[in-house]
Amino acid sequence: TVQAIKDKISLNPVLNSFQHTFHNYDIEWHLVDSFLKSMEMDLLQSKYNSIEYDNYIYGSAEVVGLMCLRVFTNGDHNLYEKLIPYAKKLGSAFQKINFLRDLQDDYEKLGRTYFPNIDLKNISSKDKRLIESEIELEFDEALSGIKLLPDNSKKGVYLAYVYYKQLFVKIKNLEPKHVLNSRIRIHNYKKMQLMFQSLIRVKLNLL
Repeated sequence: TVQAIKDKISLNPVLNSFQHTFHNYDIEWHLVDSFLKSMEMDLLQSKYNSIEYDNYIYGSAEVVGLMCLRVFTNGDHNLYEKLIPYAKKLGSAFQKINFLRDLQDDYEKLGRTYFPNIDLKNISSKDKRLIESEIELEFDEALSGIKLLPDNSKKGVYLAYVYYKQLFVKIKNLEPKHVLNSRIRIHNYKKMQLMFQSLIRVKLNLL
């Protein structure tokens, strides 16, 4: 990745596309560096304390939101700066939902425990509600930012928001043991329904 960005070309089609986007939209190197550091943490760590948890979420999710925001605002620096906190909140909410959705695989197959100070073997309803309350606050704040996005990116981001919100609702309605023992999914027919509903809401400015 570093070499592709430095050379402005790569034989790897994914890296070549990324370096092109990096340069074309003036993405900051520290965002990429933070992302790679979080990905490296997955190779080395299985448990996270509060500081490591926050650092991991920043590098694995919040900076992804910021890199996407660079593309969505397409050179409008003032709009980018204005939407930074919203993009970070949305990325964080998405990642925490991913953690809840993938508890079974992360814990049983990979031996990972992302949530600090929580014993997943004995996760309680109170533990689960504390995590969910964080996500709800981040979702509420993120929606305010989605409304301010340019029209050509608002539809896609809102669709992702709606999908994850539906996944979140499904997780909230389950007992902790069910979340730990199965991977939560949204059926394809429901995804199609959500897509049409979200497109209509954006078109009618009903966010």
